Amino acid sequence: MSNILTVSELTKSVKALLEAEFPFVWVRGQVSNLARPASGHVYFTLTDGDAALSVVWFKSSQRATQPVRQGADQVNPLTGEIEEVEGGTALTGSGIEDGMEVLCAGRLNVYEPRGQYQLVAELVQARGVGDLAVAFEALKKKLAAKGYFDEDRKLELPYDPKRVAVITSKSGAAIRDFLRIADTRGTGAEIRIYPVLVQGDRAPAQIAAALDLVDGEGWAEAAVLIRGGGSLEDLWAFNTEEVADAIYRARLPVLTGVGHEPDVSIADFVADRRAATPTHAAQELWPRRETLAQKVDVLDLGLGRTYAAWLSGKAGAFEHLRKALVWLSPVRRLERMEDRFSALMSRLQGAGLDHYFDHAERAARAAEGLDRAFGTARLDGLAHDAAGLAHRLGRAFGPERVDRLADGVAGLGQRLDASGVSGLDSAAQRLAVLETALRGLDPEGPLSRGYALVRVAGTGEFLRDPRRVTKGDALDITVRDGRVAATVTDTRLNEE
Repeated sequence: MSNILTVSELTKSVKALLEAEFPFVWVRGQVSNLARPASGHVYFTLTDGDAALSVVWFKSSQRATQPVRQGADQVNPLTGEIEEVEGGTALTGSGIEDGMEVLCAGRLNVYEPRGQYQLVAELVQARGVGDLAVAFEALKKKLAAKGYFDEDRKLELPYDPKRVAVITSKSGAAIRDFLRIADTRGTGAEIRIYPVLVQGDRAPAQIAAALDLVDGEGWAEAAVLIRGGGSLEDLWAFNTEEVADAIYRARLPVLTGVGHEPDVSIADFVADRRAATPTHAAQELWPRRETLAQKVDVLDLGLGRTYAAWLSGKAGAFEHLRKALVWLSPVRRLERMEDRFSALMSRLQGAGLDHYFDHAERAARAAEGLDRAFGTARLDGLAHDAAGLAHRLGRAFGPERVDRLADGVAGLGQRLDASGVSGLDSAAQRLAVLETALRGLDPEGPLSRGYALVRVAGTGEFLRDPRRVTKGDALDITVRDGRVAATVTDTRLNEE
């Protein structure tokens, strides 16, 4: 079954979901099961009586921050505000004890070998100094209600920007790391640094003013707020409403890269994009040059294929037009007319010959019939018969009667001969008429009498109506001995 997971797969899924949902939390409870191994890390359980949470506090995060006294009051290093002493301080690893009420800040994590979720503490404070967490959550809730964190208001970062404004400390490691990565990525950019304080009570005002200045200048394509790692109190300038307001009203995309990857500030929630570190911020802005080179190769190959396809299409279209031009050209049209004329001439000649031979055959049969009826043999027979008849008539009617009858027979023979000759002459005359009609069908026949064939050069059609052309049109004129090119200078209708 495709939905069956291994223990490792399920644990990794839970880990990814849990760590994405709770990147940074504050938790209050009582310490129990405290352990301090030789590594210097601290392990304990945080409980409120109804539930328990495992906590790991790594040695690198164990920093104590004592309030700084000014006269009778204290300055809270996390907010820069002067406040009354409440008796609570941030703890070190050695200062925490079982049974203590503490406030822990950190991120949730899943320890995969045991399949157990735990809190990775960044700061542990004794109870009584949790006002900072309360203030953080209160401001977060307030700004969320005002729509500062809405995704639909956030802008897209430009791809490979050419002008970037960086708001940070001019002497910190963050700007050096940012510039080092920027120098190895993208296609080159102009970077302007707007130096500000990134820690202390004056930092929020300077950060907000610098961001307003960058936004008002309209020069940069994106603004970047970066700061190196530090304690929660070191990063507190980016958890103020003043900085959040400046990011919210900015009209250009704002990218934040504050602290280390676990550090999440109010500025990160409001910004259009959050980077885990200053180095990561540079990676978010500019692509790897190897990636750009690969994209160039892909585009080059695509362009080559597109050009080849375009060229092939144009070649096919050209060949189609060439064939169409050959078919529609005046020369080709004349050739087709000549072919048709030759075919008609052949048909006409065949019809004429068939007609001639048919009539000749009929005339031959008629002559044969006449010859049988009135030829020499027949005449000899008739003469013999006439002689016999004359003899008989001579005997019956005498010599004069016989002579008159003989003259009549001779006249009939002459008329028969004349009728045969007349039939042959009539057939010859009809053949001559057909030959004359055939010559009249020749389209170039009138050319020998001074006529010409006029075509419009642009379309190849014969010109029959002056309204089919305008002044300046080119004409192609065919005469008996060649062709003439002409240009229309004027047109007039017959009624004009």
